[in-house]
Amino acid sequence: MYLDGFSFLEEERDGWRPFEALLDLTDEQLERPVEAAHGWSGRDLMGHLVAWQAWVLQIAKELAAGTASPTWDRLHALDWDKEGDDLNARQVAEWRALPFDEVRRRFREVPGELRGYLTVVPETRWLKDPDRFRTFENNTLGHYAEHEPDLRAVLE
Repeated sequence: MYLDGFSFLEEERDGWRPFEALLDLTDEQLERPVEAAHGWSGRDLMGHLVAWQAWVLQIAKELAAGTASPTWDRLHALDWDKEGDDLNARQVAEWRALPFDEVRRRFREVPGELRGYLTVVPETRWLKDPDRFRTFENNTLGHYAEHEPDLRAVLE
């Protein structure tokens, strides 16, 4: 558990930093499927991670404005066993359709925007709320840790 939001944000920033190496790859390198990364390309990995950051960014925006988050409610209403894989596949497909400039722009901007919003959301609405905090942690630090092997495979 974190005592304050800045401690979490600092750790989150450190956890995200290795993934920024994906920005150094050429478009051709990012397009190459990697068997050791579930057959995903670097572009797929970028899209997958940032798509989930975008979900929690939307939650943070809503929580900055008030105590309710319709996006959090929708996310937690999903039947993950039935819908999770389909949702991930749709998100990856959406990112595959984007021009590389847009992929790179979102990859550069969304993580920082998320951090920025979390600095203004009252901690009682995210950090001190165990369910909501779990959502933020699972879609940032926990997600990064889960995909570190994929990152290493893509960067090889």
